[in-house]
Amino acid sequence: MLQNEFLSAEYPCPGGIVLAKTLERQAVLLLVVQALYGISTALSGTFVPVYLWKSSGSYLVIGWFTFAQYALGGLVFWLAGKWVKEYNKMHSLRTGIALSGLFYCVVLFLGEGAKNWAVPLGILSGIAMGLFWLAFNVVYFEVTDPDTRDRYNGWAGLLGSAAGILAPWISGLIITSMKGEQGYRIIFMLSLAIFAIGVVLSFWLKKRHGEGSYQWTLGFKQLAERGNPWRRLFPAIAAQGVREGVFMFLVGLTVYVATRTESKLGLYSLITSLVALISFGVAGKWMSKLRLTWSMLAGVVMIAAVILPLFWEVSYSTLLLFGIGTSLFLPLYMIPMTTKVFDVIGRDQESAAHREEFIVLREMALTAGRLLGLTAYLIVMSTHHSPKTMTWLMLAVGLAPIAGWWWMKPFLHQRVARRQRPQTE
Repeated sequence: MLQNEFLSAEYPCPGGIVLAKTLERQAVLLLVVQALYGISTALSGTFVPVYLWKSSGSYLVIGWFTFAQYALGGLVFWLAGKWVKEYNKMHSLRTGIALSGLFYCVVLFLGEGAKNWAVPLGILSGIAMGLFWLAFNVVYFEVTDPDTRDRYNGWAGLLGSAAGILAPWISGLIITSMKGEQGYRIIFMLSLAIFAIGVVLSFWLKKRHGEGSYQWTLGFKQLAERGNPWRRLFPAIAAQGVREGVFMFLVGLTVYVATRTESKLGLYSLITSLVALISFGVAGKWMSKLRLTWSMLAGVVMIAAVILPLFWEVSYSTLLLFGIGTSLFLPLYMIPMTTKVFDVIGRDQESAAHREEFIVLREMALTAGRLLGLTAYLIVMSTHHSPKTMTWLMLAVGLAPIAGWWWMKPFLHQRVARRQRPQTE
């Protein structure tokens, strides 16, 4: 899935009027749909691993759920690429949102029995995520260009951080204040309702029919061609995926295991997301004035260094220190990773014409990295799951972005010329 992050230095203050001046109407509407998706995911997604862990007591159950989720998400990206390329991609986006809602319906129906269906649930969630994010990334590419993409990413990062501030905190309070599974049922139902609103609003996005034929093997050809930029981009993105595959669920789960209360996990998310909101705003304002090569290096080193306090003690305090540090420095890494890859996709008209295939290739790299990270997690957790072992695992996968920085270096000083957006309406 896409993690978005940039704030325009020209329009640094959030607000509806400024946003309308910064981005076109379709881009604003896409932001709203993405924000609703993010709010719904923040409400419940943070607590799905906790829900499975509480009913199973097994770290492997959560690992296999996440493995199935990422594996099917990547496969759907590749298979649905033809649908999005040659037909109306909005159908894929709406289906992805609807299936995300269905996922929570199934979890509600299964109750504590969900632990016995972890892999099928991961498959359903992965299909939903794959359909949504494939269509979203293509539409995002079409409604932005190199001059507006940073602004969109900034607003997306800010809105995502804002959703992360309140939604998990509210969910944690609801779950903690109610007995048994009642709190989980309420937040899952809220997520279902928000997904439904997102589907309705998506009908105001213009129909976007694809052009040309989907080339199933284009990505493999790019990787086989000497001098092709994707030979460096692919491993760089995969390195990002190695970290994401483990951190996106293990951090929240570790916070819960350390505190044994959902309200503490919600508060943790509130604090770290608030810091991220500020750091994304500052990064968006000053990033264009920084040397990307060295600022990105500082980012990847620091998001690994903030893991070190956990070797002293895995407690709420050290986890909070880790979370705040990550939120402060992650924009220095994620901003160029996201923006530069999409700039390469749109570097010329020929490349832009194959945007669907390149977005699929990007997701294949992320999926490969995520599955690699999860494989390491499953191997380690099958034998040891002490706090010290998990900390070593987090450090190992947390160092992967440093390799990603090395592969990204040639792209960090490049400027991409403005291009005309593809005409797909």
